[in-house]
Amino acid sequence: MSFWWTLNIILLAVILLFFGYELYVRIMVKRSAKLLTQEEFQAGMRKAQVIDVRERDEFNAKHILGARSFPFPMLKETMSSLRKDQPIYIYDYNKSVSARAANLLRKNGYTDLYILKGGIEEWQGKVKKKKID
Repeated sequence: MSFWWTLNIILLAVILLFFGYELYVRIMVKRSAKLLTQEEFQAGMRKAQVIDVRERDEFNAKHILGARSFPFPMLKETMSSLRKDQPIYIYDYNKSVSARAANLLRKNGYTDLYILKGGIEEWQGKVKKKKID
């Protein structure tokens, strides 16, 4: 009986952690940036700085045409090359890394921040893919 009780407590803790993390990401997004649909993202991206916060090899394999690579682990060191007077459009696979990136940028004085809802996986616009030999 104690095995099942322990297992239920562990499962409940995992579920609570998952929902807690989702809530944390939603709060970070709401505080730091605005979520954009694909249509809104496409409509404004010509006047914005579009950044991909995934790892460099993921960016090289496939990215939104016109985007620049700013891997999240190196964002603190590279963010100075972003302009504070222009909107910044951010994307990754979903929105968790984008939310962390937007939060970091906001803390460093960037204010006009937007995140692509659904990320690159749901993107229907133009992409640049690495050619497979």
